[in-house]
Amino acid sequence: MTDKVDDPSQILSPVKRPLGLTRAGLLAERLVRAFWPLWSVLFAALAALMLGLHEMLPLGAARGLAVLVAGLTLWTLWRGIRAFRWPRRIDAMLRLDASLPGRPISTALDRQAIGSGDGASQAVWAAHQARMRARLAKARAVSPDLRVSEADPYALRYAALLALSVALLFGSVMRVSSVAGMGPGGASELAMGPSWEGWVEPPAYTRLPTVYLNDITAPELTVPEGADVTLRLYGEVGALSVRESVSGNPLGQEGAAEASARDFSVTQPGRVAVDGPGGRAWDFAVTEDSAPEVERAGGFEVTYDGEASLPYAARDDYAVTGGTARITLALEEVDRRFGRSRPPEERPAIEVPLSLPVAGDRSDFEDALIDNFSQHPWANLPVSISFEVQDAAGQTGASPAEVLTLPGRRFFDPLAAALIEERQALLWNRENGSDVALILRAVSHQPDGLFRQSSHYLRFRTILRRLEAKLEDGLTDEEVTETAEAMWELALVLEEGDLDDARERLRRAQERLSEAMRNGASQEEIAELMQELRRATDDYMRQLAQEQRRMAEENGETPPQQDMQDGMQMTQNDLQEMMDRIQELMEQGRMAEAMQALEELQRLMENMRVTEGQGQGQPSPGQQAMEGLGETLREQQDLSDQAFRDLQDQFNPGQQRQGQEGQQGQEGQQGQQGQQPGQPGQGRGQEPSQQNGQGQGQGQEQGQGGEGQSLEESLADRQRALRQELNRQRGSLPGQGTEAGRRAGEALDRAEGAMEGAEEALRQDDLPGAIDQQSEAMEALREGMRNLGEALAQEQGQQPGQQGQQGMADGTDPGQQRDPLGRSSGTTGQVGTDEQLLQGEDVYRRARELLDEIRRRSGEGERPEEELEYLERLLERF
Repeated sequence: MTDKVDDPSQILSPVKRPLGLTRAGLLAERLVRAFWPLWSVLFAALAALMLGLHEMLPLGAARGLAVLVAGLTLWTLWRGIRAFRWPRRIDAMLRLDASLPGRPISTALDRQAIGSGDGASQAVWAAHQARMRARLAKARAVSPDLRVSEADPYALRYAALLALSVALLFGSVMRVSSVAGMGPGGASELAMGPSWEGWVEPPAYTRLPTVYLNDITAPELTVPEGADVTLRLYGEVGALSVRESVSGNPLGQEGAAEASARDFSVTQPGRVAVDGPGGRAWDFAVTEDSAPEVERAGGFEVTYDGEASLPYAARDDYAVTGGTARITLALEEVDRRFGRSRPPEERPAIEVPLSLPVAGDRSDFEDALIDNFSQHPWANLPVSISFEVQDAAGQTGASPAEVLTLPGRRFFDPLAAALIEERQALLWNRENGSDVALILRAVSHQPDGLFRQSSHYLRFRTILRRLEAKLEDGLTDEEVTETAEAMWELALVLEEGDLDDARERLRRAQERLSEAMRNGASQEEIAELMQELRRATDDYMRQLAQEQRRMAEENGETPPQQDMQDGMQMTQNDLQEMMDRIQELMEQGRMAEAMQALEELQRLMENMRVTEGQGQGQPSPGQQAMEGLGETLREQQDLSDQAFRDLQDQFNPGQQRQGQEGQQGQEGQQGQQGQQPGQPGQGRGQEPSQQNGQGQGQGQEQGQGGEGQSLEESLADRQRALRQELNRQRGSLPGQGTEAGRRAGEALDRAEGAMEGAEEALRQDDLPGAIDQQSEAMEALREGMRNLGEALAQEQGQQPGQQGQQGMADGTDPGQQRDPLGRSSGTTGQVGTDEQLLQGEDVYRRARELLDEIRRRSGEGERPEEELEYLERLLERF
């Protein structure tokens, strides 16, 4: 056994500072463990006093609680003193020594007990002590262990600390002094502090601050109507009293002397006074809350599909919280001839919730009522419209009723228009059913040349036969609704057409525009039809070019460049200029000249020969890489669209499924009927059959897909394959070593990371998160393609945007750098030019439509929470 050295001060000099810090930490540790119940009780009691909880209790209960708190405080203090032990120097030395390897402090203080007379043994011992003393220089203070979770498993100390933090934020230190009034003789001690406190809290919707009455020395005070007044009286009961005449029910002196708190609302001007030592009085002036106002701010604006927008303006003192537009039939203004000669059936008024600004001031704003009333029985009839809005106080304001024509979709196809007219007559009064059936039978008496497809005629005859069969027993509400829905759907097919041939779509667009000009359609409807004509023209030109290219490839020839008869090239700009000229003439009211220009355009389109480029040659590796990235971008867009459709299907699974099944069943029925002999239009009856076959093929594909993995896993696998394809394409990208190539690589890195995040979100069935990640991936892909286009241009010795000049320099025909419409081929991820994109007012109109639709959906509380959160994110972003 070893003996200790008598004077260790010299040996312990290197650890003097760490030893002192360790001893201080040991002191803190023992204080916390011994007295944490004491400061927990003190914190909780102080928080209760600062929040004024003792003022809400009866005096006896408050005193009893004070005795209990005092008892807990004394017990925890006695417990802490009993458990506390002052740390000694040897305790700190042992803790510090235990933290060092080999316990160098104990070793340095020991001396050799055996072999002290042996020189070799003494040398070994001396070397061992020298090594241990060298370790003393590396000693560091030991951190104290202040955790008391084992002694406080319910975290009561944290609850007390949280209560104190809340009291410091929302309480008052001055309330602590009021506890003196609970003891004998305490009232005299209150003379040094306030003997009362008061607050005036305006209604929350006014967004006005709370007023502390102790700080108000002026004799007059203006408050909004409905403000809540709170008064607290401290001290001896009866020393202070309250008189008020602002609530409409003032308290008497006897009642005021018995209570220590007053709460009332301001409903009228009057006086509030605190009588007694240190009392004060105020004359309250009340700011009345006026009722909101609303008025119509313009007329109806109607789109081609019948969506109506009616602007309105609303005002209020503070904010409008809601509103409704009420629409009723103005029967005295209706033309009561033909199908409306009978009295109309009773129908409830149309009530449409008004959309309010999502962000910003709602005290004075303008917005629009947006809805589509095309299928309502009152569409295109005079109606009485009034607006009503509410504020937070429950007050309402209404606009005077005005008679306007309720807009609806207009049909320019004569057969569709006749079908809609009879549909409205049936909805007006079901007793018109026999007349409607008679007119429909007369319309379809000689169907040759009237119906474009036999399936249309078959659907028409089916509606007629079912209507006649139901008339025998009388039409029920369900049968009227079913028949009207079938007539509406058929009218849409007749108006829009289900033609797959671009030439037929172009012809239909031209006919509908001509019909609209002859019938005096509105400027908005003509603009929509012109836009449809532009789209149909683009489709027609593109289909002709693809057909000529396909025929040339089948013959083993290079697609020839075909010019117009006058040797000039027909470009997209030429067509756009012609259509712009037609629209300008219509806007000026020169309909005859516009009709003549439209006929010239029709003849031109019939005789036109589309130009094709020659000698394109094999694309360069850089162009192939750009095409591959473009294909990846399109596939990512398709995948994102599919994910969004799946998200919608989750929100409304029944509606989506029923709609698909109904559509497939309808197509199958049309196909079977299209093969029946003896029907008009039998020469074209093959198209429905083909559609039926396609519907069956789609159903089989869907069935096969349902037998495999889940939809989310399928989307995740597609996302993973797309990410792997992008990773493969990155090995052959142009611009390696250039600044543009570096930026492109960084953008593609972000795209790949976003794709990986989308894949993980799809596997976790988080469709909103996957859609956000896919959006980021597409944006990064576009940025990467732009940078790669710059890198490709630099490799070819030109700046971006100078491809045409390079073609001239190397002798290449500029026409070979264009597509059949004369548009330059892009290399930066863009196909063609931006001439087909929305420009000017169309951009803002379309953006407004999308924003209004998002706002409308976000205001429908019955939608799922996930969809509402997604819509809110869209509104915050845009």
